[in-house]
Amino acid sequence: MVAALINLVVVLLIVGVIWWAVEQLLPLIPLPAPIAQVVRVLLIVILALVIIFALLGLLPGGGGGYGFRLIR
Repeated sequence: MVAALINLVVVLLIVGVIWWAVEQLLPLIPLPAPIAQVVRVLLIVILALVIIFALLGLLPGGGGGYGFRLIR
């Protein structure tokens, strides 16, 4: 259980850094507003799925094998 919590913290840190980097770099790319909004929504969906799969790893039974295992 401790390893699963450590994995969750690591995943959340990685997701946070990716979110921060995209939020910092996206305004530097000259994109029309609708395309920038689509990129932002896609990023939110992808990062939400990563977090959900990481949380599934905390369930008993490992969430059906969908959890991220960074530490054994």
